[in-house]
Amino acid sequence: MKINLKLLGGMLFMLPLTMAAQSPISGFMKAKGEGSITVTQSREDYNDVFLVPNKVNSVPVFNEVTTKSVSLYAEYGFSDRLNFVVSLPYIQTTGEATPATLANNGFENERSGFQDVSIYAKYKIKSYEVMSGNLDIIGALGVETPLGNYNVDEGLQSIIAIGNRSTDITGLAIANYKHNSGVFAIGQVGYSLRSNEVPNALISQLKIGYAASVIYGDIYIANQLSGSDGVDILGEGFTGFFPATRVNYTRIGANMFVPVVKGFGLTAGINTYISGRNLGDSTGAYSGLSFSF
Repeated sequence: MKINLKLLGGMLFMLPLTMAAQSPISGFMKAKGEGSITVTQSREDYNDVFLVPNKVNSVPVFNEVTTKSVSLYAEYGFSDRLNFVVSLPYIQTTGEATPATLANNGFENERSGFQDVSIYAKYKIKSYEVMSGNLDIIGALGVETPLGNYNVDEGLQSIIAIGNRSTDITGLAIANYKHNSGVFAIGQVGYSLRSNEVPNALISQLKIGYAASVIYGDIYIANQLSGSDGVDILGEGFTGFFPATRVNYTRIGANMFVPVVKGFGLTAGINTYISGRNLGDSTGAYSGLSFSF
């Protein structure tokens, strides 16, 4: 079975905010001169928060939070071994604080704007023929930095901030095994160095799926483990500056991509947290349109 990865290459493997659903880097490589542009819209909702030691059944101040985004994702094959990836989301977060709470504290129920632009390079180090398939070893390095002029130092108002104003440098090691039948498995592990008092983090992801010329689908589990120098919300050392909190999570999800006409395809996915620390217990979904060339 011939797998047309060019048609699959436009998938958007990210959702907004630092609590990303999954890695911004896929385990598939584009050939020289090939590229893709994808536009997606997403939504996440939560009214429970993973705090320490217990989960809280209501978001402080804002009761519940909805995050909507429109994201642009582009990837291009500079060579068969070297690809570049650029992404940028526009975020809108909305709370459900009561009019009295807003008036008494001078808060607002909405924050919106461009969040962080990310630029990654990924390089295929080696490819092996293994058990009727191919195993690709890939390294990736990227930087994510704030583009919009959003605030993160507004005290409890920052519960609905659209990001953490951190500049992150992230390195990833990726192994992608693709069987000739179309079944694949991708493992990633990496480390992210972060500014603005945001704790550094160990990140990982495991994804299994099926990729063919007529359909793509996968399921995944993603994890983040922040450094111990972070603080817990309302815990010892917490000053009200939310970016300094220690954010851990385990999240699961699924993605699908279907080609429609030559060069164009539709993508969609769902995701939810199954555990966490200092973040909302959100469930989200996205859909989008991709163009590959």
